[in-house]
Order: sequence, then structure tokens, then C-alpha cells
Amino acid sequence: MSFAKLEFFNPFSRSIKDRTVFNMLFSAIDRGDFNGGWLFEATSGNVGIAMAAISNVLGLNFRAYLPKPTPKATVAILKTLGAEVVLTDFETIDEEMIEFVKREAEKAGAVNLNQYENDENFLAHYRRTAGEIEEQLESVGRKPDVLIAGIGTSGHIAGIGSYLKERYGTRVVGVIPAEGERIPGIKRLETGPKWVETVDEVVEVSLEDAVKGVREVAKRDGLLVGLSSGAVYSAMRAIEPAGTAVLIFPDDSFKYIEVFENYVGW
Repeated sequence: MSFAKLEFFNPFSRSIKDRTVFNMLFSAIDRGDFNGGWLFEATSGNVGIAMAAISNVLGLNFRAYLPKPTPKATVAILKTLGAEVVLTDFETIDEEMIEFVKREAEKAGAVNLNQYENDENFLAHYRRTAGEIEEQLESVGRKPDVLIAGIGTSGHIAGIGSYLKERYGTRVVGVIPAEGERIPGIKRLETGPKWVETVDEVVEVSLEDAVKGVREVAKRDGLLVGLSSGAVYSAMRAIEPAGTAVLIFPDDSFKYIEVFENYVGW
């Protein structure tokens, strides 16, 4: 039996990244890193939206550095929230782009929380998200045999996976785009995600299979999940895990309408 954790109920970005940003930002505030001013971040979408929204609540200014293939809807949402948007020439958020944004923040005297290296990303899910999953499974008399989640920064798959593996011996399956493919929210291992040592198996998924996964969930359950969620669902269908599987659905469909338009004739 499989259960999906629906992270689009988080209010700011409608994604799992609310948890990451909240933990990184308030930990930085507790350390005294902010005296007003600016927050800079390399982001392909949900972290930027969460940072823009929460920065507004806290009276901070936010600048998002986006890779070239960012969906137009993400740019529009960020600008609606009042963020400064810098569209870069980077094809993906890799080490080079991360270092570029670090230098930009240093020059401007801004804070760069750096979701890709900040351990508060991992800890947000180790300390909180994983415990929620454990409690929810306990309520229906289940234990997690397999966790299936996308690999982006690797924060949520590693944080949740480490917690569940320590307690239940859970097998952790990571989902990445197939070679030459781009799926928003997940990245190939060559980009160097920090926390992947907890992953036991990796499944590669094409964009077409991710879209098929989105459509199958929509037709079966009436839920419009995001592309990385569709990829996770597609991976689950491919490996057919035994026992109780937990799938992480990080966000919903609405930022990815441009992509779905290419498949409406199916």
C-alpha cells in the first residue's frame, strides 16, 4: 500500500519548501544574521516563492536569482510578491551558480541562506516532516517500508529518509530526471546534492513519464499534483515497492501549466 504526503497544503509557496525556508530563515534570525536589509537566493521556484512571501511578513527585501529555464508562472508569482528577479544565463542551479550568488550577496552585504548547503534544510525535515509522517502512519497502524521522493537539494529526501531509516530500516528511493531531461524541482546527481548518502536506490524518470504520472493521479484521485510529484508517482509504478510506501508530493500543478500545454493533445 502507498501513501502520499501532500505538501501543497503549506500556505506560502504551496509546497514543501515553506518548511525549508521557515527553518533556515528563523535559525539565521536567531543567530543574529539579519539587521534588516536584503536576502539573496539561487532558486528555481518554490524556495524563492516561500522566501518572497515570508520576507514580506518579516519586512525583509528579497532578490531571487533564477536559472534560464524557469517557468514564466514562477517569475510572475515572484514579481507579484514584490521580489526582485534576476534571470541568469545558467542552465541549471549547479555549483557555479551557487558560488555566483554567494559572491553577489557578499558584494551587496546581503544574506545568502543557500538552501543547497545549509543544514537547516535537512534538519527541517529530520525534526518535523518525518515525525508528522510517522504519526500519520501510526494512526492507521502502518510502518514505512519504503520512502520514494525526488532529489533536488536533497534536503527533504535525506531528512525524512534518515529519520525513518534510523527507526524502521526504511529503504530510501530517490527520483531524478533521466539524462538530457529537465523536470522542475528535481536534478541529476552530477549537480552535487549535499545529503544523498542516505539514498539506497535511484530511479530515473523522463519528463513525459512525470506528466503521465500527474495525469494518472488527477484521473484517479482528482488531485492536480506537480511535475516532481508526477515523477515520484511514476517511479513508484516502475519499482512496485513491497509493503508500505511513502511518497512525497512536494507541490501542485499550477506553476507548470506551460509544460502541460505541450501535452494537452494526449
